[in-house]
Amino acid sequence: MGANASAALMKEIGIDQLPANERYFGLHNFGNTCYCNSVLQALFFCPPFREKVLQYRSQQNGKHGWNGKKDSLLACLCDLFYNISSQKKKCGVLHPKKFIARLRKEYESFDNYAQHDAHELFNHLINSIHIVLLEEKTAERERSTPETAGSTSGSLEAQNEDSSSSAAMSESPLPTDTESSTHDHEKRKNAKKSTDSKPPENGDLPRTPTGQSEDGLDDMTTWIHEIFQGTYTTITRCLTCETVKNKDEDFLDLSVDIEQNTSISNCLRHRVFSNQQTLSGEHKYSCEVCRSKQEAQIEMRIKKLPTILALHLKRFKYCETLNKYTKLTYRVVFPFELRLLNTTEDADNPERLYDLMAVVVHCGSGPYRGHYVSIVKSHDMWLLFDDDNVEKLEPSGMEDFYGVTADKNSESGYILFYQSKEQ
Repeated sequence: MGANASAALMKEIGIDQLPANERYFGLHNFGNTCYCNSVLQALFFCPPFREKVLQYRSQQNGKHGWNGKKDSLLACLCDLFYNISSQKKKCGVLHPKKFIARLRKEYESFDNYAQHDAHELFNHLINSIHIVLLEEKTAERERSTPETAGSTSGSLEAQNEDSSSSAAMSESPLPTDTESSTHDHEKRKNAKKSTDSKPPENGDLPRTPTGQSEDGLDDMTTWIHEIFQGTYTTITRCLTCETVKNKDEDFLDLSVDIEQNTSISNCLRHRVFSNQQTLSGEHKYSCEVCRSKQEAQIEMRIKKLPTILALHLKRFKYCETLNKYTKLTYRVVFPFELRLLNTTEDADNPERLYDLMAVVVHCGSGPYRGHYVSIVKSHDMWLLFDDDNVEKLEPSGMEDFYGVTADKNSESGYILFYQSKEQ
């Protein structure tokens, strides 16, 4: 199938039309590993992330062999990305066996052949990379300043403890949805087979509060933060004493509540960074000036925009009457270009524009069945990666992945990756 898929792609696009320095390789499905394949393809075609991974591999792979942790998930990711990038052929299929094996060994929740949540995998992956980079950064600092080794080690432990409570830098388990284990192309349309695993239970914002600058943890950041980290400000005004308090929190991705027949821009504007809301009744604000609970107005705005904006659409919701999770197949339009309007007055370049680079798509009629594919942009060309199948996608075909209005088999955008036009 892989060779035929490769030949079909080259015939469809034209071998001479494929970019000289780019490679398009599908990834073999080892049995319900589409959740992993889709995220890997999306990240591979996010240039800032791929560049950092390959740069890290080059730095670690010195004259005396690999300098870092050879058995880390990051090392396996480096090998996979390098393997794709260094292929002589422009198209084909690779088997990410080493990466899958390490993932299952490092995270017990993935050590089975059940389907898992792609967003959960994304969170675990960037968390794992962050930990490896942080450990190496700390070890290097200890070697250069041995007299502070004890205190530095303590800081790392504190950072890891703080990180464990956050969504995108944590290992908190999420329920999952499932897919058919068949590998033919029709599975993304039908997604017939299922298991008893649960769909993802999405948390509310803030998704990923990492080390805050006021905590003195600037030294604990890594290139994961350089790529994905943004900052939002919560502005609270006490309606009694008029005191205004601003609180900054970092995020690595944003989980977005969705509604029917809308756009991701509208969801961000009204469901995440909404207009002023009043805290009253049992939700009153504990004012430090008044030293009592008071009514207050609160709003959230973006203060620092990330290089890669990762948006997680909350498509799975627990229904108490049915006592199970259901999929929200709402039609949510995601544009090719995006601008975040809810910014603070002191935001750096508030008019920054983002380009859509990749979409992880969940296919299927409900949370207990499904399949994942990814859509990526490469050199002004859109491609659909469905495990070992790679197809060209016309821009107009993106509409098929917005979601549907009826509860039937739905190919719905689940994780969106936008890249800033200004690096």
